[in-house]
Amino acid sequence: MKTTTLALDLGTTTGWALRARDGQIAHGFVSFKPQRFEGGGMRYLRFKRWLSEIQGAASEIHSVYFEEVRRHSGVDAAHVYGGLMATLTTWCEHHNVPYQGIPVGTIKKHATGKGNAGKAEVIAAMRAKGHPVTDDNEADALALLGWAIDTQEA
Repeated sequence: MKTTTLALDLGTTTGWALRARDGQIAHGFVSFKPQRFEGGGMRYLRFKRWLSEIQGAASEIHSVYFEEVRRHSGVDAAHVYGGLMATLTTWCEHHNVPYQGIPVGTIKKHATGKGNAGKAEVIAAMRAKGHPVTDDNEADALALLGWAIDTQEA
């Protein structure tokens, strides 16, 4: 029996890919950009609510994989990533869902054959697998899901 696996590319625009028990894959991206007049923590509350909505739609999530980023282009991006990762890991702990961060290079190498592949190459690799992606974050999440399915018996 297959498990329900969620893969995430965390960021202001978060890419996601979900493989349900029946093997069907859903994917997309969602923005957690702060809205006007929102406090700084609202981004993370909306992310937590979104995780619960995904879990409800899937009925159960058995594992979560997220892209483990070691370098960010700026301080703001690093802070957002850290906050989303803290929210994600707390949510997973609360719901007893195992989670694992996977290095970016590992994901790219699995998807394209090159650990330093660019955004366009990852998008092209996911399109070649039949996924109509429109966003690089979505493509990264799909590449991560592919890695999890192929290497973790997810």
